[in-house]
Amino acid sequence: MLDLVAPSATAPPRDPYGRHPGRHAARRAHAAPDAPGPAPRLAALIPAHNEQDRIAAAIQGLWDQTRPPDLIVVVADNCTDDTAAVATAHGAQVFATHGNTHKKAGALNQAIAWILPHLDDRDLLLVQDADTVLDPSFADTALATFNRKVGAVGGVFYGEQGGGFLGLLQRMEFHRYAWELERTGGRAQVLTGTGTMFRARVLREVRAARRSQVIGGGTSYYSLASLTEDDEMTKAVKTLGYRTMSPAACAVTTEVMPTLGKLWHQRLRWQRGALENLRDYGWTRVTARYFAQQFLMGFGALSFLVYLTFMITYTTLYGWPGFSPFWTAIGLIFMVEKTVSVRRAGPRAVLVAALMIPEMLYDLFQHAVYFSSLWGLLRRSEEKWVAT
Repeated sequence: MLDLVAPSATAPPRDPYGRHPGRHAARRAHAAPDAPGPAPRLAALIPAHNEQDRIAAAIQGLWDQTRPPDLIVVVADNCTDDTAAVATAHGAQVFATHGNTHKKAGALNQAIAWILPHLDDRDLLLVQDADTVLDPSFADTALATFNRKVGAVGGVFYGEQGGGFLGLLQRMEFHRYAWELERTGGRAQVLTGTGTMFRARVLREVRAARRSQVIGGGTSYYSLASLTEDDEMTKAVKTLGYRTMSPAACAVTTEVMPTLGKLWHQRLRWQRGALENLRDYGWTRVTARYFAQQFLMGFGALSFLVYLTFMITYTTLYGWPGFSPFWTAIGLIFMVEKTVSVRRAGPRAVLVAALMIPEMLYDLFQHAVYFSSLWGLLRRSEEKWVAT
């Protein structure tokens, strides 16, 4: 098995597929991106920092694919535990980062820079989180989704079991997001870090666009300036004119946050990162829809707070306003939509959705995250990475 140690600055990288890189370089340069020929190869990268307890399941999920990867590489980033040893024991190769201070994005940039010279433009690179297990049909479905207009295929994420009542609320949220994706024909809003497959050609184009400053984020593949590198990468791929898809069968199961504190830090990073990415990209054909979504999110959050304040104040001063057929009908429609959208999460999720109050409190939590992120952005305060 090839020893995948990050190459030094003076030594050329060895081919992870065991071949001399020059043998197929000319063929890659002259081959049409989607020309008929041998089936494209598939390599998988799993960035991992101290993931000895979860990395085995992530690797096994890849071996269990109906179309397994030709190569699985665990990108061991500043690990101080047995992540590398566990990865090797489960049949993966290990790429150890050198001097990386840029978290997941920096680790991926090192690994992609090492492996991409050995991939043809038609070949594919799957990037997935170490705390995630892919559905066995993920790779086959993603491969079938690619065409000349599709640059990347992301997963549809679902929450793993556990986490108590807070875990259930997150699973309901993820099921509702999957339901919305299905309604829109699988058009991905975000190429989720839990699992996304890229054409090698597209990753090369992203780096070239960054170097020519067509898009920002540095001079490599993933942006080092973003708190949410997957959201930024989505905008980069779309800016280059490609579609991003998330077919329903590309399901992945990922961890849920077990405490409010961890959930707060996770969502604050997601929301702040999304806002900063929009600020950095500005108003474009690609970002216009994202700006509208953020505006509607803020408007909805503010309207909900105003409504709650009004109802509490009115009830305190004048008592319960009484029965209103109109508003009762609106409430029933809202409840039906809430329950239908989580029906695949099971009867307990449907019951919680029908009660409405638990999810209202969860929504208030999300609104607090939104306004805290917006306030931090306006103040230009630095948002620090907090491990979750």
